[in-house]
Amino acid sequence: MTRLVEPHGGSLKVGYLASDAAAELAAQAGDFPEWSLTHRQLCDLELLLNGGFSPLEGFLTQADYESVRDDMRLADGTLWPMPITLDVSEEFATKVEGASADKPITVALRDAEHVLIGVIDVTDVYRPDKSLEAKHVFGADDSAHPGVHYLHNRAGSVYLGGRVRGIEAPTHYDFKHLRNSPTQLREFFEKVGWTRIVAFQTRNPMHRAHQELTFRAAQEAEANLLIHPVVGMTKPGDIDHFTRVRCYELILKRYPEQTTSLSLLPLAMRMGGPREAVWHAIIRKNYGCTHFIVGRDHAGPGKNSAGEDFYGPYDAQDLMERYRDELGIGMVPFKEMAFVEERGQYAPASEIDASETVLKLSGTEVRRRLEEGIDIPDWFSYPEVVQELRRSRPPKNRQGFTVLFTGLSGSGKSTIAHALLSKLMELGGRPVTLLDGDVVRKHLSSELGFSKEHRELNIQRIGFVASEITKNGGIALCAPIAPYTATRRIVREMIEAEGGFVEVHVATPLEVCEERDRKGLYARARRGEIKNFTGISDPYEEPQNPEIRLDTQDVSPDQAAHDIVLKLEKMGYIK
Repeated sequence: MTRLVEPHGGSLKVGYLASDAAAELAAQAGDFPEWSLTHRQLCDLELLLNGGFSPLEGFLTQADYESVRDDMRLADGTLWPMPITLDVSEEFATKVEGASADKPITVALRDAEHVLIGVIDVTDVYRPDKSLEAKHVFGADDSAHPGVHYLHNRAGSVYLGGRVRGIEAPTHYDFKHLRNSPTQLREFFEKVGWTRIVAFQTRNPMHRAHQELTFRAAQEAEANLLIHPVVGMTKPGDIDHFTRVRCYELILKRYPEQTTSLSLLPLAMRMGGPREAVWHAIIRKNYGCTHFIVGRDHAGPGKNSAGEDFYGPYDAQDLMERYRDELGIGMVPFKEMAFVEERGQYAPASEIDASETVLKLSGTEVRRRLEEGIDIPDWFSYPEVVQELRRSRPPKNRQGFTVLFTGLSGSGKSTIAHALLSKLMELGGRPVTLLDGDVVRKHLSSELGFSKEHRELNIQRIGFVASEITKNGGIALCAPIAPYTATRRIVREMIEAEGGFVEVHVATPLEVCEERDRKGLYARARRGEIKNFTGISDPYEEPQNPEIRLDTQDVSPDQAAHDIVLKLEKMGYIK
């Protein structure tokens, strides 16, 4: 009988302390420096503590980090492709400077609700070369890659390394019956007598083609199937995991009984292509799987800044094949499936005759049909899955959306936003909220100054409020200066997770803005009386691809607002 593949070194190393030891350490935690974990760090910590990231016992030390970055191996030579790092701010790093293997400094790790999840015994405090990390791990230092963007614009500048000890597992209130640790999943496989298990990684809803390919993969591997979707962090803009899991539960009923199981993986993806495929395989091996489906452009992030794919379509499969013997988990290559009209069924693309009619729907076309309420054929997806997607993502004209105006002081943003507010209120149908830059500064960010850090924080606060308005079906109009590209991208990603986002660049030239300056701010900035003034002593990074670009030199606010309404109608947000 084939046995389950054992993880690195045999048994899983689970990092939670016994109850007495955990209680004793928790009592001491008030004396430790405290770090509030980001979403990604919390996902990483959960998998460190439950054995999903075996053989790791903590966040990478500098030696391990550099070895993983450069050679896809830990310092001891063990295959591990993805840096698992605890990034913190320079300010926090001062609390642990001087930590070493001989004299570790213990830091309490808390979630967003201040619950103590565990501690890290910091032995390494180091400042990475992020450009080098981007090139080695993601293949290019290109911020079009979401992993690179996160690295440069969200991750802290200092990394802490050291062993972690668990106090309390992160609490999940959703889909508890589907959240299994590696140990629990292995025990389930043992209980039901599954000895060969092929895992399917997904971050998208599953349609009929996915069902066909996974069913065939299980047959090819002579294995049972584990649908193991990521429900931690995926690519910005992906459908939320609540909707996806409801869809997975529906499609699970379409598989033969007792052949397939569903379990959720709290992983924070990096969209790292080939490296990520190897990483995913190691994780599934730790969860007790014997085989892993590797798809075309596995974990690919899309196009780079030059409009080309970051990775080749089969780079991930090639890298998996390179490490096949060392990995100890079999690869089942993804076979592209297509619907053949004459047969009335799906078949591998390689087995379809040129004379046969192939029916296709691209992901873009599916999204368009969902947004516009157009039918999606049964051959593409099951009706109950489509119904669930429509319930969570209604047509654009019923979604909330945000219009973000960006431009120099005096460009006309606020005036146009007020005019647009009136026109949208006149149309009716959805509540409209104006988040003007000056008003937000007074009521939401009164304690902030005008340093780059504070300006970014102010814009992110506006983005958060706008995302909540959007999520609840309203319209948010935001009119800050928003001078930085990276911050506008963060806001876009935050809002697009909830509904629509329209960026309006009010591209009035600087000299015109200065002529209009009723408050004399530009004159004071040129005399040096106002520091960090956008356009004078601080840069304004113009949007490259806004949905709308306006120059108000020859356009009245009323006409500009009317043009935006027409654009919103064309985009489908209003009727």
